[in-house]
Amino acid sequence: MATAAAAGAAGDAWWVEHAGPAAVAHRQQVRLAALVRHARRASPYYRRLYRAVPPDVTDPVVLPPVAKPQLMEHFDQWVTDPRITLAGLRRDVLADPARVGVPYLGRYHVLTSSGSSGEPAVLVHDDRSWSSAGAVLGVRARRTLLRRDVLAPVARHGLRVAALLATGGHFAAVTAAEDLRRRSPRRRERLRVLSVLRPLPELAAELEAFRPTVLVGYPSAVDLLAAEQAGGRLRIAPALVAVGGETLTPAARRRIRAAFGCPVLDEYAASEAPGLAVQCHRGTLHVNADRYLFEPVDEDGRPVPPGSTSATVLVTDLGNRVQPIVRYDLGDRVELRADPCPCGSPLPAVRVEGRAGDVLRFASADGRTVPVLPLALGTVVEETPGVRRFQAVRTAPDTLVLRLEPEPGADPGRVRAAVDARVRAFLADRGLGAVRVRHAPDPPRPEPSGKFRQVWSA
Repeated sequence: MATAAAAGAAGDAWWVEHAGPAAVAHRQQVRLAALVRHARRASPYYRRLYRAVPPDVTDPVVLPPVAKPQLMEHFDQWVTDPRITLAGLRRDVLADPARVGVPYLGRYHVLTSSGSSGEPAVLVHDDRSWSSAGAVLGVRARRTLLRRDVLAPVARHGLRVAALLATGGHFAAVTAAEDLRRRSPRRRERLRVLSVLRPLPELAAELEAFRPTVLVGYPSAVDLLAAEQAGGRLRIAPALVAVGGETLTPAARRRIRAAFGCPVLDEYAASEAPGLAVQCHRGTLHVNADRYLFEPVDEDGRPVPPGSTSATVLVTDLGNRVQPIVRYDLGDRVELRADPCPCGSPLPAVRVEGRAGDVLRFASADGRTVPVLPLALGTVVEETPGVRRFQAVRTAPDTLVLRLEPEPGADPGRVRAAVDARVRAFLADRGLGAVRVRHAPDPPRPEPSGKFRQVWSA
């Protein structure tokens, strides 16, 4: 079923891309109407939410936006399969690391968001939409994936993919990787998942032993590896670097490209919307608008014209039927390109400001400067039982300040002590045992712009 759905999605993606803007708009209208009909019929939450909405919807602006807190509050009424409950997922899936990448009830893929815009969400994707998203990404990135300087080294040395990800949780990227590994013993040998929580020298040593032909990871993590490669402390020769999960800055792209001497493929996705956008061969991100509605809006929810940066973006996944995502506030600041991309794609081009955290750099006892990845530190904190939200701020070369918001009912003192112990152990493992960890009395708070950042250097 999933294989047939992926093949059909790939063929349709190719056809729509060549058919032009009218075909993209038609797909959006037909798929939105079908999604809204399904949500009204099968989701008690949307049935109530859409009581005053006209019967046939082809324009998303008639639908009220939704946000993570309200959806999570009504999780059991949000999903369309009554066998799925939030308590059941937390008990049977999320509490068990061995369940990462294993379909729930044989057909659903369960993820948690990183929590970069506040409280983490629990997301469920049906097998059809999950496999289709990956197939569409492959079609849209084909001009990069099928380059001679990519294919030739892979043909000579074999496909070996090293994925540098946040492990220990049901995050989207690691869930996708483990799902691929589970499907085939040969894939398990060719796809290795490495934790960004590990010290950099260990990662470099394992990468050199594995000799990947494709390197996958978060931009901040791959950027650090590029520095190791440029400094002679890492010696690998990937044919392709693929990044996602954080904003890839132009400077980071240049450093990665120069260090590894291969193409860099950027993907923009979220746990709520896997496969949202992928880079064309000209280096521009294009939204897969036949699969997702993408609405940049201002602080009052009004559309933002191309060429202007939004306050946030509303996203609709036109394929997911088990947990409908309709005009979901993703929290990212984006800007649609005002002029056509030279690649000729009819799909909208986007620049993503996102919610990227800073790489924190601390001074070790022996005088070295040690980088700490925002996603690695964030995983250590937010995976501590009892943490609902947090912020981590480097205020000096030897000081890290934490702001914590415990889960309702959790003992704040115990949560703070547990986070303190985990963070100190994490830093000590990197030779940063002398870094002072302080707890601020105030809770996490957004910046004056309204943007929420978890990890940054002040």
